[in-house]
Parts: sequence; C-alpha cells; structure tokens
Amino acid sequence: MLSIHQLVTDAQWFGYATLAMLAITIAAWIFQWGVRFRLVGVTSFMGVLTAGFFALSLGLHDRPSIPNALRFTRVYDTGANQVVVTVPPKITAEQLQATLQQAAVDLASPGRLSADGTLTVRARVVLHPAPGVSQPVYLGQAQRSLTGPTQTVEVTIDAARLAEVQAASAT
Repeated sequence: MLSIHQLVTDAQWFGYATLAMLAITIAAWIFQWGVRFRLVGVTSFMGVLTAGFFALSLGLHDRPSIPNALRFTRVYDTGANQVVVTVPPKITAEQLQATLQQAAVDLASPGRLSADGTLTVRARVVLHPAPGVSQPVYLGQAQRSLTGPTQTVEVTIDAARLAEVQAASAT
C-alpha cells in the first residue's frame, strides 16, 4: 500500500508534469498548433490526477499496530458506539488486551456517533458445550473516546471467563 509520504511525493511530481503540460498547451495556442485542443484535454486530465493524488494523501491515515494483537473479526457493529469482535478461543490475557486495544484503534472513526462520546468494543468467543449448542462468552471490553484529543483506551478483562474459555479450549 502506498504511504502518505509516497502519495505527497507523487502529487508533487504530477503537479510539476501538469505545469509543464500547461506550458506546452499555452505554447500550442500561441503558435496555433493543430494539437492544441488535445493538449487542453491532456492538461485537464493531468490536473484531475494531481488533485486526486493530493486528496488521497490527505484522506489516508496510518493506524498504529499494537504488538501481540491477534486477528479479530467484527461480528456486530451498530455503526455508532457498540462493536463486538470475535477472537480465537486459545487466547491469553496479554493477547486479549492487545487485541481489544487494536480493535478500538482500528474501529474508531469520526463518523461514529455516540451520546456519551465513547466507543465500546467487546470481545467474545463462541463455545460449543454440546453438539448443536453454541454459547457466546464475552471475555472483555475496551472503551475509547470518540471526541477530543485523548486517544487512551481503557481495557477491562473478565479473568474468570477467560480462564473458563482457556479450560474449555484445552480439552
């Protein structure tokens, strides 16, 4: 994936090329060249490409990677303030904390609306105590502010349920 720095550099070079094509187009109009109308189209298209690269460099945000975080799958999302993710059953407390932090960072966006201004991400595991029976077990949650400059994530882990899941996955 292109980085923000690469997109800014590409936008600069496209800008230089667009200015060069503009100079050629102006020369074509002054000297009455036959390709002057085509050069107007080429210059206009290069301007659109330059603006697109510049807009992409403004819109992309690199999300930090939390060490020790496992992959998660979003299974429920209100689009506002509540998200549920599923994690593998063989997860440690450290991995669960890192995964909840990663999910809170990845899923928070300015477009989410919340009455209290927080995003709550809950992690769950689905256990199968008997054939044909599924039991969701919530292991913990992370809360993150959606407003203000603070980027802290408060993680709460239910140690008893985590031990229950670890015991069930060991058998």
